[in-house]
Amino acid sequence: MALPRCDTWPHAVKTPIRGVDEVYIDFTDVPGGQREGGRVLARLIQKSIFEKTGLTCSIGVAPNRLLAKMASEFNKPNGISIVYEEDLQSTIWPLHVRKINGIGPKAGEKLARLGIETIGQLAAQDERWLISHFGKSTGAWMHRAAWGRDDSPVVTESEPVSISRETTFERDLHAVHDRAELGRIFTALCEQVAQDLQRKGYAGRTIGIKLRYADFRGATRDQTIAQATHDAAMLRRVAGQCLKRVPLQQRLRLLGVRVASLVPVAEAALHPAAAHSPGPAQGETLGLF
Repeated sequence: MALPRCDTWPHAVKTPIRGVDEVYIDFTDVPGGQREGGRVLARLIQKSIFEKTGLTCSIGVAPNRLLAKMASEFNKPNGISIVYEEDLQSTIWPLHVRKINGIGPKAGEKLARLGIETIGQLAAQDERWLISHFGKSTGAWMHRAAWGRDDSPVVTESEPVSISRETTFERDLHAVHDRAELGRIFTALCEQVAQDLQRKGYAGRTIGIKLRYADFRGATRDQTIAQATHDAAMLRRVAGQCLKRVPLQQRLRLLGVRVASLVPVAEAALHPAAAHSPGPAQGETLGLF
């Protein structure tokens, strides 16, 4: 099991899933995959990624996804780390509990209040004690994770949860003084999201916006419509209504549009606009922009 991770992309994990900058590969049965504990194939993966993208990546090789995730952090940038089952106590247990993918800030704080800082200290706890503090599912999972046990498979296909586009401006823009420029950007984002939806064969019912102000505070709003759509004009109209529900006195540094509650087009009862409207009419002004 290997986890290549691109060193140049941002990453944050709050739940036990992969980030957009991560790839899990199960090469247990790949010919040559076990040479030097997987190091030979890991080098080839690094080389291929760099040749095609110009990006370096760090790779963790381990018996399962959980340990591979942690191993990918050990030797950055552009490193390869291999963790065997027998390395658990010497390599994994001294780490902070937050290094376990799935233990977020709140769980980490609660564990600290209970006197548990390291993965080894977590592994030393009785499973029933963890269940009493964290519930049956989470407590049992914590115990397994501390012992390096993870049987989650490598999934090669999954349905998207949402599709979004956002952009950070070269200069902070004001909703009134820069209305025309913001309007063009907003329309373009809606059109791009619509094109992404159509290309991937999805439509969505929940349409939302994301703002980041000049002081780095953020705001999001969304609205759910009755029938799914992948129509640019409908996205623009509903997203524009979402804009009416956020303060726009401050300058903006980022704007984004998101569509969620996705369904495959083949299964969707599409909003009527999606059947005949290719996008906002020329010169059409919708929302606050």
